[in-house]
Order: sequence, then structure tokens, then C-alpha cells
Amino acid sequence: MTLDRRQFLQGSAAALAFGAAAFPAAAQAIETAKVVVGFAPGGTIDLVGRRLADKLQPGFAKVAIVENKSGAGGQIAAQAVKMAAPDGGTLLITPTSPLSLHQYTYRKLPYDPVDFTPVSGAASFDYALAVGPMVPASVKTLPDFIAWCKAHPNEANFGSAGQGSAAHFIGGAIGRLGQADLRHVAFRGTPPAVADMIGGQIAAVVGPTGEFMSHVKAGKVRLLATSGPKRGKFTPEVPTIAEQGIRDLAYMGWYGIFLPPKASPEVVQRLNAGIRTALAAPDVVESLAAAYMEPMHTPAPQLAAMLKAENEFWAGLVKVVGFTPV
Repeated sequence: MTLDRRQFLQGSAAALAFGAAAFPAAAQAIETAKVVVGFAPGGTIDLVGRRLADKLQPGFAKVAIVENKSGAGGQIAAQAVKMAAPDGGTLLITPTSPLSLHQYTYRKLPYDPVDFTPVSGAASFDYALAVGPMVPASVKTLPDFIAWCKAHPNEANFGSAGQGSAAHFIGGAIGRLGQADLRHVAFRGTPPAVADMIGGQIAAVVGPTGEFMSHVKAGKVRLLATSGPKRGKFTPEVPTIAEQGIRDLAYMGWYGIFLPPKASPEVVQRLNAGIRTALAAPDVVESLAAAYMEPMHTPAPQLAAMLKAENEFWAGLVKVVGFTPV
């Protein structure tokens, strides 16, 4: 089974030219827009949310703020946005997990993923497997790490941004396909997981590549593999999971923007146009690159199609890992 979405993402990129119409000149900015992030401050998704909030004012909203509602792998934030008015005053920036993967990993969700109104993609990125000081310096590759896990079963673990997150299942698939008992430790976001890894409390972390790079440069963390179908644009020296022997695992992550259920086409159009303008700003492009991400504006219908493809992808990966819904 090949878990590779590269062709689909290329098709998504081809659709970028058909974005929303220009920001309506006569449209009146709403008073306050709240960008809800389902993870702890300091991570890559928090960065994207804050950069978008900066750029959405004053055109879309007179004031735009970020609100972090961490927990349950992004579900708490999604539930809060579901209950909000669909007037553009509350929007969700999220990885795909709460709206795709979680339906296969939880018996019951506090919302229906199809209820949310797609607006636009925000950013794309690789995931990476990083190891800390618990893992000896002699472990330099993914096969080395798998062999170390087999030889040290009591220390063979990895952290992620939460139970049922994309990173959780990428790490789980590495363990299952590498035939190693790699135990998962859930955190409320990648930064606290990385902190525990640096502190020697867990062996490894799977998360967006950008979450690790300041620590990599400081010599505290080592990247062993990235998740994409080819080596990352920003980390060409790091081999992919697939090229290190787990050939059926290739995945590019992305963040998307959604509104509450029943948001009007007019609100979607205005917000999509604002996001398109924000993601094209040179300072935003630069700040995303510094976090090892690329801007990814999409038309709203394209985001809906991408989410559908995610559903199919994660259904397959959950079977590979053999996960029982909780």
C-alpha cells in the first residue's frame, strides 16, 4: 500500500491560479476576528495563525487576535469554532487531523467534520522524526533508530502533538512497518514534546520539521528522516522515510482555514481573498520559510477536495497501524 499524496498536491497547486475574486472594495470590515489555534503557543501552526491575524486587519477585520485552545489533538478548538456564529468573527486554523483522521481514531467526536465551512489552505510542510540525548550519537539513520528501539524496548518511545494526531500515526507507522514496538506519548502540542525530548525524558518526537530546527542548529536534537515523497526543500541533507527502507510511507502535511457551519459564500469569499493577499506578502513568505513551511493558498472548493483525499489517506494508514478507536 503506497501512502503518497504527491500527485494530488501537485494538482492542488495547479488550481491556485483560480483563487477567490479580489477583496470587495465595498465590503465593510468586521469589528473583531478570532483565529482559533488548537495547539499550544510557539509551534508552527501558532506562527501561521499569528501571521494571518496580522494581515487580516484592517481589511477583513478591524482587530484580529489569536486564541490558543489546546487539547484533544485540536478537537477542543474545533468544538469551540463549531459553536460560534458563522459571520467571520471566528475562524479555525487546523491541521487535517481533527477534520479527517480523528473520525477513524475516536468512537465519537464532539462535532461532525463535514459541518465546517472550508475557506483556504494556509501552509504546507514535511513532518520529521527527531531524536534527543536519550538516543546515542551513533544512531544516525532511521534504520539505526529502529535497531536501537529493538535493542532497548524500555526506552523505545516517541512523542507527538496529541493522541490521534497525524504525527502520532506517522510515528506509529514507522514502528509497525519497521517491526519495532515504538510506544506513543501524547502531548498538548509539539513544543512541550520537544522540551521533554531535550530533557531526556522521551527518546524521539514526530512533528512538523520547523518545530525542531532551532534545536537542531543548537546541537540538542538530530533529524533522522522527513516524511515527504522527496527530500524537503529546506532540509535536502535529511533523507526521507521512504528512501530509508519504509517505502510505503510518504506524506506532506498542511494547515487549513475553516469557518463554522453555514458560513455564507460572501464571508468565505472575503476571507479567502484576505488569506490570499496575506500569504503573498513577502514578509509572510519569509517567516514561513524560516519555519520550514511554504504558503498554500487554495480556493475553497479545492480545500474541500483535499480534505476528502485526506480522509482516504488516513483510513488506509490507520489500518496499517492497527489502531483501535478510543
